[in-house]
Amino acid sequence: MSDISAASARNLPEYTVSELSQALKRTVEETYAYVRVRGEISGFKRAASGHLYMALKDDSAVLDAVCWRGTAARLGIAPEDGLEVICTGKLTTYPGRSKYQIVVEAMELAGEGALLKLLEERRKKLAAEGLFDEARKRKLPFLPEVIGVVTSPTGAVIRDILHRLADRFPRHVLIWPVLVQGEGAAAQVAAAIQGFNRLVPGGRVPRPDVLIVARGGGSLEDLWAFNEEIVVRAAAASEIPLISAVGHETDTTLIDFASDRRAPTPTAAAEMAVPVRADLQAMVLDNARRLVSGMQRGMDDRRVRLEGFARGLPDLDSLLGSWNQRLDTAGERLGNAGRGLLRERRQQVLHWAAQIKAPKQIVADSERRFRREVAALGGALKRYLQVRTERYASIGDRFGPALVARPVRDAERRLKACSDMLESLSYHRVLERGYAVVRDAGGKAVSAAASLAAGDAVSIELADGSVGAQVTGAETSGARPGRKPDAPAEAANPAKRDQRQGRLL
Repeated sequence: MSDISAASARNLPEYTVSELSQALKRTVEETYAYVRVRGEISGFKRAASGHLYMALKDDSAVLDAVCWRGTAARLGIAPEDGLEVICTGKLTTYPGRSKYQIVVEAMELAGEGALLKLLEERRKKLAAEGLFDEARKRKLPFLPEVIGVVTSPTGAVIRDILHRLADRFPRHVLIWPVLVQGEGAAAQVAAAIQGFNRLVPGGRVPRPDVLIVARGGGSLEDLWAFNEEIVVRAAAASEIPLISAVGHETDTTLIDFASDRRAPTPTAAAEMAVPVRADLQAMVLDNARRLVSGMQRGMDDRRVRLEGFARGLPDLDSLLGSWNQRLDTAGERLGNAGRGLLRERRQQVLHWAAQIKAPKQIVADSERRFRREVAALGGALKRYLQVRTERYASIGDRFGPALVARPVRDAERRLKACSDMLESLSYHRVLERGYAVVRDAGGKAVSAAASLAAGDAVSIELADGSVGAQVTGAETSGARPGRKPDAPAEAANPAKRDQRQGRLL
């Protein structure tokens, strides 16, 4: 038996590693060309090239999976760890590591129950953050000028919205085209909401007054983009009031909880955004009719009440007749009284005018009174002066000698003493003793011979008068007999001699 086994082993074909790997690859790919595999995602990562790498596992096995970049952009869901999915693709091997793997071409959640479980967990998480609170929701404007729509530009949704707006109340509509399902749809929807909010009021592109995020109906997987956190947070943070219109009436997504209003359909969202113009016109006309009718009824009411009040009042003619008669009588009396008063005042004026004197007579009377007063004043003044004169004369006779004569005699004695003293001090007494005063041509007394020159004219004042003379020469005065001759400095230097006062001796 061992010989047979060894012979059989020698008869087996021999493969290289590459040949065996290629054979296995062909066998796996031919046998499992297209399969659907259900499992839980584990170790998910996105490479820089855009390819997705992960593992699908269940209770007892693990299968590697890869999704190329072109296919990853078309996936209906965003893979993440712990998510149970069904992947559709083909099996292949990776000879470099002796591994087999599935190349994913489509991915879906493994049953609606798992998807709803994930949706419920996300809803609770976002609700706990307060993103669904009613206090955050804003009131929609009654009649917006500009409406922003976030939806696919090629679907029937936008046509339904535009058609409904045109029927109800045409408004300016701005469309932000986005993907509404598949890879990248959630990011585009969130970017569109944020982009509308970043528009500046009054800018080149008008800022919408209300936003509509719309999509047609579909499965839970088709609507999954509107359950993503990025979309829900963008809707909750929108400063512009937002209406969500995703799916049909029975479809519910997380954006419905975060929006300010939820519309069951895109058409209903357009109806919420604007009122019906015809209804408004009819309402305005109806209100106008009601206003006119109400005013008319009010006026009729007041007219009836006024007529009732008028019937309760007495007749106006009878009520005013006696007053009219009294008024006529009073008017007649007033006219007569006015004329009588005028006559009385005229008589008083004439009486007063008769008593008034003419201006010439008044002036003459005043002049006569003035003359009488002047004459009376003159007589009184003369009498007063006469009395005062007599009184002063009697007083002078009594007190004159005592009060006047003695001071006069004293004053005469003092005056005579001063006169005698002045006479004794006068230089004329010196002239009487034989002296003379020599004066120059200017009449100034000459006190020194040196101040005169030969030929100067002088005048000589004597005791009984003055005579003229002319200087013929000058002599130096010698010493007096009995005294030593002296030469004072002032004789040697006439310029230094004081010329202000002459010498007497």
